[in-house]
Amino acid sequence: QVQLVESGGRLVQAGGSLRLSCAASERTFNNHLMAWFRQAPGKEREFVANVNRYGTSTAYADSVKGRFTISRDSAKTMVYLQMNSLKPEDTAIYYCAATGRGDFRSRRPDEYNYWGQGTQVTVSS
Repeated sequence: QVQLVESGGRLVQAGGSLRLSCAASERTFNNHLMAWFRQAPGKEREFVANVNRYGTSTAYADSVKGRFTISRDSAKTMVYLQMNSLKPEDTAIYYCAATGRGDFRSRRPDEYNYWGQGTQVTVSS
């Protein structure tokens, strides 16, 4: 069974940095569009960033543009989210997601059919 496993979430002070990792269990994910979403308490899950299967095209939510960077390492079947200049409003559970279809316009959770269990990121002020 295909699995995505996130790691790297923790408590960090505002202005700090974190790198989240997502490990995919199968090399078939090298053919998938990969994304990060997040969900804060009481809020809907929202798009953060995605990266195409080649790692050559990325898209970001306006709220994280210029601060977050998504990347992938196909040899390791890993996807990363480098988060800089963190703000308290970035506090959420961060989820890795994948789909065999879609492109940089794929920003709805229902467009992705594989999900990880999430990793908690807490940014203190």
